[in-house]
Amino acid sequence: MLFLRFSFILLLFGSLTMVKAQNRWSLQKCVTYATENSLAIKQSIAQIRNAELTLKQNQLSRLPNLNAGVSGGYQFGRTIDPTTNSFALEGIGFNSYSLNTGIQVFGGGIIKHNILRSKYELEAGKLEAETTENNLGLQVAAAYLNVLLADEQLVIAKTRLFQSQNQLNQINRFIEVGARPINERYDFEAALALDQQALIEAENFLIRSNLILRQFLLIPDGTPFDIEKPEIKIPEDVDVDGISANELFVGAVDILPQVKAAEKRLQAANIGILQAKANLLPTLSLFASLRSNFSNQARTITGFDVTKVKQNVFINNLPVALEIEQNVPTFAKKEYFDQVRENFGQSLGLQLNIPIYNNRQVKINIERAKLGVISNEVAKEQARQQLRTEIEQTLTAVRASQRTLEAANLSLKAATAAFENAQKRYELGAINSLELNTARTNMERAKSDRIRSRFQHLFNLKQVDFYQGRPITLD
Repeated sequence: MLFLRFSFILLLFGSLTMVKAQNRWSLQKCVTYATENSLAIKQSIAQIRNAELTLKQNQLSRLPNLNAGVSGGYQFGRTIDPTTNSFALEGIGFNSYSLNTGIQVFGGGIIKHNILRSKYELEAGKLEAETTENNLGLQVAAAYLNVLLADEQLVIAKTRLFQSQNQLNQINRFIEVGARPINERYDFEAALALDQQALIEAENFLIRSNLILRQFLLIPDGTPFDIEKPEIKIPEDVDVDGISANELFVGAVDILPQVKAAEKRLQAANIGILQAKANLLPTLSLFASLRSNFSNQARTITGFDVTKVKQNVFINNLPVALEIEQNVPTFAKKEYFDQVRENFGQSLGLQLNIPIYNNRQVKINIERAKLGVISNEVAKEQARQQLRTEIEQTLTAVRASQRTLEAANLSLKAATAAFENAQKRYELGAINSLELNTARTNMERAKSDRIRSRFQHLFNLKQVDFYQGRPITLD
């Protein structure tokens, strides 16, 4: 029974360990998560959607428009009856309908230019969003490597503290038996205190590094978070001195989006000049409409009544009274749908607008468009220069970090040999504890320097991979 319980505990512990390992964040997971939750990238996506809508709107402007209108109301005082166009003194209730359509037959190419410019701006927006994503990926990779560096430095600090504690315990035993003078204890206690301080600094560095990575991922403080700690391998077959900055730049221009985005913005600005010049040309539009109306005062003749009218006339200068029969029409209110049918009208026509003088607004807009082209040409050159500068700095950094790493390897090898020799000499009584601690401090400092050099060189190599179009991974 005890064996079964023990087996269950082992199984449960193994399962929890596996789940914990599965929940650790890899570099790829960090980059993906940061990309999906970045506010800057979400803003870029919204801007891309807006550019898509602008393109769609410009494309649909080639189609005719169609609008319907309905109005109704009541007129007071001396007004015009909308069905008879005659003056009336009583209140009139009215109702009208209209259906209008129109299409631009010729507009100086403005619709075509609008569509083409919105296409370039959409492509530029997508490339700029990709640039934002790439920059975020580099920042996350740097923060991720910083956490790995801090973690390794913490391990070294803990190991150094453990060794210092063991050495202090050992010297205490030697002092108790009289093999060492009591003053050597103070040297080891001082070394132990320094190692305790170094441990606290390493812990703080790890906390800060984790915080920076969390902030890139927008993960709140206190949320369980742990990253994978893969074995760091520095590629040894990379000839960093043989990489040409110009060749790397030429390749990066074709691969990376920032220069392409600037080129698309420049193309859009050139279309802006054509858009402005199109306003100098006449426009021709075709229009058509249907309309009808109703008035509550409209009347229709239903018949005639015969009425005798007395009228005085003069015959031989003598007044004579005569009775004359006169037909008087009788009226009734005209039905609603009868009015709508009888008042139905149509129109079809062309409208030509010829610009003559518009306060020089068009010419000013053309000059502004030309300035926009100049500005975008400068922005494109700035993007190229910025990319070239980044590549040159990266190559300089990777060459320097390679030499620094080689020097750090030699320094660690020499410091380790010196410490081993000092330890043997200390055991023989040839040197004192201060000299031994100095040798150990030099060796531990060399270890830390080598770790920093490895991570710095690795990140610089990953930057070179990035400019060569390769994904940033730690495989």
